[in-house]
Amino acid sequence: MIGIVDYNAGNITSVERALRSLEIDFLCSKNPDDLHGCDKLIFPGVGDAAYSMRQLKTTGFDKFLRQAASENRPLLGICLGSQIIFEHSEEGDTECLGLVRGKIRYFESLDKNIISKGFKIPHMGWNNFEIKNGGCPILAGVPEKSDFYFVHSYVICPDDTGVVMAQADYGVKVPAVIQSGNIFACQFHPEKSGEAGLAILRNFAAL
Repeated sequence: MIGIVDYNAGNITSVERALRSLEIDFLCSKNPDDLHGCDKLIFPGVGDAAYSMRQLKTTGFDKFLRQAASENRPLLGICLGSQIIFEHSEEGDTECLGLVRGKIRYFESLDKNIISKGFKIPHMGWNNFEIKNGGCPILAGVPEKSDFYFVHSYVICPDDTGVVMAQADYGVKVPAVIQSGNIFACQFHPEKSGEAGLAILRNFAAL
């Protein structure tokens, strides 16, 4: 059973719709206690890092996610959820969950000329990626040049580049998929990315 973490800062409906289309059983809850029996977790997110961390602390999901990670339950972060699993975000100078070592940086922190080069921020729309470091189980059978739907202004910068399993190009290199042990994350929205995105969710459910 997959548990969807609903902490008032995630795009829950589209994730639920995608899992139903795949006939994957799930439980969505705002209460961490309801999800203790789930063997896998999806951690979506949209919006602001500082607000999201406040919501995680208010609901108790911050402690719950750290515990789940320590128990080696597979966890899939999506969009903002893929960022705040790291240690710190430049967005609001926010201390995050610290499940994976690294920082989240604004595009212009990485390249101050990115906008003058013709790249709009946020990075919004369809982009493809290349597989890195041999890929990972959630990318099994996903064609390398498939397009995925991105919406973000900040970039994952892991301390260990070995956790980057796929990488997009948007003026700078954008980690698109990461894996660190039992923790997986997609910077894009797999639930909004057609058949290739659904394949990622199907692979995650099969772990």
